[in-house]
Amino acid sequence: MNILLMLREAFYGADPNLIEELKKIGNVKVLYTDKGIDKEELKNEVKDTDIILVNIVQIDKDVMDAAPHLKYIVKFGAGVDNIDIAYAKQKGIRVTSAPGLNAQAVADHAFGLMLSAARDIPKKDKEVKSGYWETTMGSEIYEKKLGIIGFGAIGKALAKRAMGFDMKTLAYGNYKDYELAEKLNVRFVERDELFKEADYIIIATSLTAKNKHLVNKETLSLMKPSAFLINISRGQLVHEEDLIEALKSGKIKGAALDVFEKEPPANELPKLENVVATPHIGGATYDAVVRISDLSISNIKNLLNGEDLDFEVL
Repeated sequence: MNILLMLREAFYGADPNLIEELKKIGNVKVLYTDKGIDKEELKNEVKDTDIILVNIVQIDKDVMDAAPHLKYIVKFGAGVDNIDIAYAKQKGIRVTSAPGLNAQAVADHAFGLMLSAARDIPKKDKEVKSGYWETTMGSEIYEKKLGIIGFGAIGKALAKRAMGFDMKTLAYGNYKDYELAEKLNVRFVERDELFKEADYIIIATSLTAKNKHLVNKETLSLMKPSAFLINISRGQLVHEEDLIEALKSGKIKGAALDVFEKEPPANELPKLENVVATPHIGGATYDAVVRISDLSISNIKNLLNGEDLDFEVL
């Protein structure tokens, strides 16, 4: 059994047990994906692979066709937008994900980004360390309106945290859990109302063909000039050139971004003064990696034993 792991380097250090447990199952090959992997190189690497464990690398038709022995793709995370699910089904390749297992980590990071942007914390930290001491004014999040795009595991975790800041929470998305929303003081609204009313907007929805560039010139024009945009989901949900224009012109006050259309980003967006940027680390906590590792190992064992797989993408 040949197992190919394609994860960011830090993930392996977060749970050293992952590789050791997989070595008990079969031959393990590791590829670090921090800077991406060339498509032709990837096709060569997968040719003898039975199982792929992957975080963000694209596993499309070409990659699957280059892997004649491939039986199973393990998504090391929740969103499966980097995997051609329809083609995997057509080829009889099974796919599982890990929904909700990094939701708390991502929600924590989203609030960290929101507070950092509101109070300009990264910039002030650099100034103090360089010996410069100046008071500047920031924004509060207490009792402000939080708009959450997407009300899945991460969206719910965000709403729960927002209660501690007495925020008024709006949510927009296809999935509506009215019972929980009532407990968390969440009001479901349509897209335009959320963009118009929210002081802080956090994107926490999965990427689909229909919502690509959900944040664009039109939706940005609806936002308050005092509002902030936070994205901890997928970079493709934001039209980056439109966001750059909105940030430069003052149409919105600022943004905090953990994800970008191209990673690492090649444009000026992360360098703007009113942007806080992090390198796609929302789900990168020791706790989350261990939870996902345990599920991945369990599912691989289930596959080999002919048992049902948890969180199979049907």
